[in-house]
Amino acid sequence: MNWKMLKNSFYILLTLFCVMACKTPEARRPVASKSGSFIQESVKRNKKMVAKEEKAIANIIKKDSINNYLSSSDGFWYFYNTQNIEDTLTPHFGDLVEFDYDISTLEGAPIYSKKEIGTREYVIDKENVFNGLRQGLKLMKEGETVTFLFPSHKAFGYYGDSEKIGRNIPIRSTITLNSIILEKNQNKP
Repeated sequence: MNWKMLKNSFYILLTLFCVMACKTPEARRPVASKSGSFIQESVKRNKKMVAKEEKAIANIIKKDSINNYLSSSDGFWYFYNTQNIEDTLTPHFGDLVEFDYDISTLEGAPIYSKKEIGTREYVIDKENVFNGLRQGLKLMKEGETVTFLFPSHKAFGYYGDSEKIGRNIPIRSTITLNSIILEKNQNKP
């Protein structure tokens, strides 16, 4: 072999190496793949549970001829014990509210009394409270007392409260909104 052939072979190998090095990487395939059957079964279970809870709430509303229940767009029901028709102010993001509330079963058996819980302060959407309480407070005006019926996913959900409320338990809560202190950059109407 002469030097020219060796040089040409080197260039051919170098070109082949460059072409092979420019190949795009291939995605690695998982060792084991799972189907979505667990998630699908979980969705079915949750839909059945929600339907069962909503049916129980509908039965309570049907039997209660005294109160006029309203349905919220957030997925719970409520009625006014005391309504404030004079004011229009409801709390918004960042407002400080002071309120009292209790928690009972849908049928009315006490779980936590107002005395046990005590008067609470809460900054709207900046602190951690259960979903239904946060949404319910936003519907209220100062001085109002409202009774809410929350399905479990609006109450304490899958985990409960790790004390008296178990998993997936719908609740009734009567809330009295004592005061609304507006965030500094808002003006009272």
